[in-house]
Amino acid sequence: MSFPAHITVLYFAAASTTLGITDELVPIPEKGLYLSQLTELLIERHSQSSLNALRKILDSSQWSIDAEMVDDEDLTKVELKDGMEVAVICPVSGG
Repeated sequence: MSFPAHITVLYFAAASTTLGITDELVPIPEKGLYLSQLTELLIERHSQSSLNALRKILDSSQWSIDAEMVDDEDLTKVELKDGMEVAVICPVSGG
């Protein structure tokens, strides 16, 4: 029996607060998954959450893959693979 490929998504700050979790395993669809598609997939998975708040957070966040930051222009180039760790890095306001 084979298990589906999955990624681990880490949530920090506002993303964690909004969802009430700090991490989750997310199965990779059979057709594959690019980082640019992850926002929509996460919104679908958390449809019970405040979607407007979650979308706003994800749209303003940056992403890291296995502790390496990903430039916004590279989101469509990064294909997510089994075992990758993806972090949602929310904007931080200074004070």
